[in-house]
Amino acid sequence: MSQYRRRAFLADVGRGMLVASVGPALALDMGLAPAALADESAERLTFGAIEPLVTLMQETSADRLLPAVAERLKAGTDLRQLVAAAALANARAFGGQDYEGYHAFMALAPAYQMASELPEPARALPVMKVLYRNTNHIQQMGGMKHETLHPVVAAHLPEGRSGADALVEATRKKDVNAAESTFAALAQQGPLSEAYNDLLHVVQDYIDVHRVVLAWRAWALLDLTGKEHAHTLLRQSVRFCVEEEGRIRRDQRELALRETLPKLLDRYKLLSRTPGEKQPDDAWVEKLALTVYASDREKAADAVAAALADGVALETVGEAISLAANQLVLHDPGRRQADSAAKPKGSVHGASVGVHASDSANAWRNIARVSDRRNTLASLIVGAYHTAGQTGGLNAQPYPFAEQRESVRGVAPDALLPEVESAIKANDQARACALMARYGELERPARPAFDLLLRYAISEDGALHAEKYYRTVSEEFASTRSAYRWRHLAALARVTASEHGFPAPGVADARRILGV
Repeated sequence: MSQYRRRAFLADVGRGMLVASVGPALALDMGLAPAALADESAERLTFGAIEPLVTLMQETSADRLLPAVAERLKAGTDLRQLVAAAALANARAFGGQDYEGYHAFMALAPAYQMASELPEPARALPVMKVLYRNTNHIQQMGGMKHETLHPVVAAHLPEGRSGADALVEATRKKDVNAAESTFAALAQQGPLSEAYNDLLHVVQDYIDVHRVVLAWRAWALLDLTGKEHAHTLLRQSVRFCVEEEGRIRRDQRELALRETLPKLLDRYKLLSRTPGEKQPDDAWVEKLALTVYASDREKAADAVAAALADGVALETVGEAISLAANQLVLHDPGRRQADSAAKPKGSVHGASVGVHASDSANAWRNIARVSDRRNTLASLIVGAYHTAGQTGGLNAQPYPFAEQRESVRGVAPDALLPEVESAIKANDQARACALMARYGELERPARPAFDLLLRYAISEDGALHAEKYYRTVSEEFASTRSAYRWRHLAALARVTASEHGFPAPGVADARRILGV
């Protein structure tokens, strides 16, 4: 071995020992890790200037993460950067193909938005909660040794054919390599919005809550990560849809949407129409909401397509779909048997029919707001299709029942929210729901009610859904007319009472570290 090669060899050994002793995250900050990990990372996906933070989220043990995050905050790193790094770490680790992984990913943007509702000393709390969950699962799955996403080579797109069609074909064939390379080409060749609109054709191909919420939350996170990381976040949906294609039963019921959607777009000539601005009255919105809630999927989709053809405003149609999903929360009798220790008999939080439907409807509405005309119309039709057909086994009447409403009528207005909190702590879903409905009837201010429920959306685990559902209700309350908006908060009060008693891992430590 020459003297030069010997010095280089010893330097590399020394560098490797130093990396091992200080850890990859700090080593990246010191500029050491790239050379030390060169052999391992030749085909690794990396993220430029934010890579040290991304590595921190992947490689730090869960028990050391929150102190490390607090130190970063003190040093001037803001919550936006931490959430962006966590999103990229999650995407690289799981690629949209791990149940707990993509639930943590989907909670990141809601947690960041929840932070803005808190006073400064506590602002980092919901973010730290989800960062802990995210890193803990990454570590459980092997840290940086378990990475799903790697660089992908863009395909040559076929001439005379839309990118959306090519992507749908590759996905339906369950060809992950073809689907990935097709989407990479779409992401490189034109505006990001066009690639997203092509991707939505695949998302609309089948109904699944995680399919649509993942597609929406990935887009929403681009405000934090920057559009330069759009391909990384959005390709998760490609992989999710390809994997799900292998689980779909090949019968008419499972695949009916693939015929229903184009048929409705054509029947009502929607693609040649300019969306309308009609603002029907409250009774019309209630009627469409109940049609979507109570009908089978095809009838609900047809009712929404007809409303769009009649010129009803897009937001109004979306409002009705959201209210239909809300009815699934309020009509839910609760789990007939425990799904797990964290989801006992009678509970309605977590992966319940109503929470899933509400999060799905919210995602379809948000996608409709940011996509092209075809996908705006298609997303509302699919949103109705997705929400409908789920009333089997539900209560005939929604919570709160008449007797439940009557039982809280005598509670003094100023005592209503303290009573809601007492009902939450007692896991009394009916009373919490009735009290919140009464609070709304009296036109009390909304912010104190949200502040109360926000505390529990942070403190409780919520079976992976607390952040998403809180954010769903916040957005739907803001975009729903006054006659119906309090239904959303009554539902959230019910779900909060259901989830109480299962504290989220990491929150107590985060409170101690932040001193709140």
